[in-house]
Amino acid sequence: MTDKKRISLSISDIRIEPGTEDLVRSERMKPYLALLKAQIGGQDTEPHLAALAGLPLEERYVWRVISALKWAFCDLETENAIADRHTLSTEDLKEVMEPLGLRAIQFCLFAGALLGEDAMERVMTQAIRSARAASAAASAE
Repeated sequence: MTDKKRISLSISDIRIEPGTEDLVRSERMKPYLALLKAQIGGQDTEPHLAALAGLPLEERYVWRVISALKWAFCDLETENAIADRHTLSTEDLKEVMEPLGLRAIQFCLFAGALLGEDAMERVMTQAIRSARAASAAASAE
């Protein structure tokens, strides 16, 4: 594991979303929690990493995230988002913006942790370029 800057944070300052506790307590999270407990306790993490390495992809944390993204975007239709943008109240748009920004940050953190920061930046930069090109092509039609 890499050395990271440590910060102190009160438990009461941690915000969780509804449903988070169910996910954390799920069977598939147990190997990850065991690894975290070993890390925090200064114990040997190799057995826990070996246990994770033995899991099939479909039982891993990254698969849960990728699957959630698949279901979130499998029916992506930008025309619907455009219609909502034009018809949402100012208050509703503000309510949508906060979690949208948070999800973008979370996705970057996820990609950075999985791929490394340089690869994450390349993925995100390419995604922005591709989205702009698709938007320009749609506008030209």
